[in-house]
Amino acid sequence: MEPRKTPARAPLAVQIADDLRIKIEAGELQPGDSLPTLHELAEQWSCSITSARTAIQLMKQQGLITGGRGKAPTVRIPPRQVVRTSKRHQEEKDLVLTTERERSHRGLAEEDMHVPLDALKFHAEYRTVEAGDLAEAFGIDPSASLLERVYEHSDPRTGRLEAWSISWIPSELIRDNPAISDPANAAWPGGTLHQLYTVGIEVIEVIDDVTAAMPSTVDIERWELPDGIPMIWCRRTSIDTKGRTVEVTDAQYPADRTRLTFHTPLTPWSEEQ
Repeated sequence: MEPRKTPARAPLAVQIADDLRIKIEAGELQPGDSLPTLHELAEQWSCSITSARTAIQLMKQQGLITGGRGKAPTVRIPPRQVVRTSKRHQEEKDLVLTTERERSHRGLAEEDMHVPLDALKFHAEYRTVEAGDLAEAFGIDPSASLLERVYEHSDPRTGRLEAWSISWIPSELIRDNPAISDPANAAWPGGTLHQLYTVGIEVIEVIDDVTAAMPSTVDIERWELPDGIPMIWCRRTSIDTKGRTVEVTDAQYPADRTRLTFHTPLTPWSEEQ
């Protein structure tokens, strides 16, 4: 799409920010390039330092530049983008029926991020909770127990989060295999679909609900987010061949590092139609 200016009569700060944004979108300013100083902008636009500073703040809010706290603003270098596709659900299911050796050499979360299995620090927390507000999603009593699991992948050097999710499974469904509830087995070859397979559960449908929200101060710190970047929330609901909801997962992704793709097979019309 061609770069466009904000409609006429925009405040001067918006005009300055527009000019800089269009130069970035047109490639005149490249990632890593320094922006003009506040004094240079004020001189170029015959405006106050306040207007120039407001323009720079608008650029930060759009996630186009980095800097501040004594550092000169520069054009933001795009982060590595992770593609998360609906095809991965079938890939996870196909992996269930492979050998343990094959399953242990494939980590789908890490494959999404295109990094080696040992390049990220993995942390998991398990606990048993009451269904509460999740009871409706599972079609169970609010007092029924769920296995709650939080998974984190982070950069071992900086501590920056690279992936985060929280999931719930009704405890009753997995009571025949206590190993599933043991945090020592968090790095389970084949993941949750293989765990469910061990107790005779086959997932037949996966529903992804995607929303977005601005990050909390905790999110900004843990994900090392620049200004203006929202978070994508995806709730995945897994349904088995008996029509039961067997797992609900909430995952969080920074919008600037994520591309969601959805592949939807369509049933062909019959010859009679």
